[in-house]
Amino acid sequence: MNFMGSNGGTIWFSGLHGSGKTTIANALAEKLREKGVAVVLLDGDVIRERVSADLGYSKEERNTHIKRVAGICEIITSNNVLNIACVASPTQEVRDYAKKIIPVFLEVYVKCPLEVCEKRDVKGHYMKARAREKGFENFLGVNLPYEEPKNPDLVLCTDRKNPKESVERLFNFLLEKQWIQP
Repeated sequence: MNFMGSNGGTIWFSGLHGSGKTTIANALAEKLREKGVAVVLLDGDVIRERVSADLGYSKEERNTHIKRVAGICEIITSNNVLNIACVASPTQEVRDYAKKIIPVFLEVYVKCPLEVCEKRDVKGHYMKARAREKGFENFLGVNLPYEEPKNPDLVLCTDRKNPKESVERLFNFLLEKQWIQP
């Protein structure tokens, strides 16, 4: 199986904490690698620790972090490599910025109702945000709004489909759009 992006490509996952972004991104990357496709996976939390540790969680700081991730994706994409960016990207503005600078871009909205995301939250972040604990004053979906993407390339409703079904749908979408070819 080959990746067909002539200039590389970025699959950009967006969604609330607990929506399933990381789970689906990891499973997709594993499936692609099993098929012989080289892929770089950029997890927003890992990038924050290593590249954006100087930033907090206000809307402006989140946007700065996402712009940094987009810059990394642009570099990877420009080197003819497929990469997956797994980041909340809470505003349309920052997603539009990423689309603008990354030459081959596929936006996947991992959509899940807030109530379901909260039930899935094993780390207790939503509970801490609702209690306004220090460090959780700007938590997406609770005290910082998440702007749903206006026109994503694909929407995965993870409250209705399990991760395996979502990965299969995305994989088939990549085949259909000729991002990958058997």
